[in-house]
Amino acid sequence: MGSRWYAVAVDATDPARLGRWWAEVLGLRILREEADAVVVGGDGGPTLRFNRAERLRTAGSRLHLDLEPDDDDAEVERLVNMGARHVDVGQERSGGTVLADPEGNEFRVLMSSDGPPAP
Repeated sequence: MGSRWYAVAVDATDPARLGRWWAEVLGLRILREEADAVVVGGDGGPTLRFNRAERLRTAGSRLHLDLEPDDDDAEVERLVNMGARHVDVGQERSGGTVLADPEGNEFRVLMSSDGPPAP
């Protein structure tokens, strides 16, 4: 039978706050909110599940989101104004700008002129 994709899970100290932040960034909505988890998504698309974590990892993340903007410079400015911050990853990451959300989860804003990078 196999499996089907449910969500990308993100540890958060405040799942409701972080879930609302990502819902606004991506133009999605809160699909379900529980005491320790919030699920964000759209109509039939991928979902993000923000789970309460007592302690967040201090080492770098092995998983991050890539955003594909219409205008990368304007989107980076918008996200920083919303509370994201630039991240120095110690090297240039090709194809975009690395930012962190309000709880430090890294993500990348792709360069709109190039489209998504090859896998």
